[in-house]
Amino acid sequence: MKKIWNLLLLIPFCVCPQSEKDVYLFSYFKNNGEDGLHLAYSYNALQCEALRQNQSFLKPTAGKDQLMRDPCIVLGPNGVFHMVWTVSWNEKVIGYASSKDLIHWSPQKEIPVMVHEKEARNCWAPEVFFDPKSEQYIIIWSTTIPGRFPKTENTGDSKYNHRMYYVTTKDFEEFSETQLFFDQGFNVIDGTIKMEEGRYLLFLKDETRHPPEKNIRLSYSDQITKEYSKVSEPITGDYWAEGPTAIKIGEYWWVYFDKYRRHKMGAVRSKDLLHWEDVSEKISFPEGTRHGTIFRVKKEILEPLWELDDEH
Repeated sequence: MKKIWNLLLLIPFCVCPQSEKDVYLFSYFKNNGEDGLHLAYSYNALQCEALRQNQSFLKPTAGKDQLMRDPCIVLGPNGVFHMVWTVSWNEKVIGYASSKDLIHWSPQKEIPVMVHEKEARNCWAPEVFFDPKSEQYIIIWSTTIPGRFPKTENTGDSKYNHRMYYVTTKDFEEFSETQLFFDQGFNVIDGTIKMEEGRYLLFLKDETRHPPEKNIRLSYSDQITKEYSKVSEPITGDYWAEGPTAIKIGEYWWVYFDKYRRHKMGAVRSKDLLHWEDVSEKISFPEGTRHGTIFRVKKEILEPLWELDDEH
């Protein structure tokens, strides 16, 4: 049955939810993403415990390779969860499905975001964000198009030279034309958008391999699709990091990421988005966790998910 986590009361370094009825969920994948969506929960955003005994909630069916990597989930204003993910290493589409309870999902479909680009190699790490200003969703992802950005052609792994692109939608049925989202002259991937006081925050990974960067940085804009500021210095440390996901809890911004060469998750936090403290040793995630999304839900969403543990 559900675990009450009495031990958490003994932990002096804690993060308090905004409401006693709130809980944090984390969507993630394991291995290569072949078994689908995994979910974990936490009351303090530090110790995350697997739901459904670390078994998949949704098996992937979209795409030729049928993977479900980088699952990004956002709760829309109508109470529906929307999820996008990477379906393959080398296809020109991304996956999409929706749910009202994170248990029962709509049929999975492919969004053909790069099929118009004949030379496009991939569509990796999609993220979805609801923009309250325009009252629509924006989906961003990274793609390599050989020859498109020649100055950085040889800076990535296996000649991958990513830039970020985007589409917008109000209903996940009709989409805008694909456009370039972010290019500051370096190999970039794993973008995720948040908002603070009307300003858009873009956390991203500098994917430069030669010479190696492989770190998380931050950029800002007053407009969601353009004019982002020059990226910050790295907010992560002397290790390779990817797949950032961010949330504000109390006075702190928390950014979680995958220390993928060390096979564990990491985290940093900041009050001012300028000075960052590494708190990786304070967090714990289920075995085998690869990066995904942290998001806040009401406790009534969690309780049916708990009941699935009793089925095993």
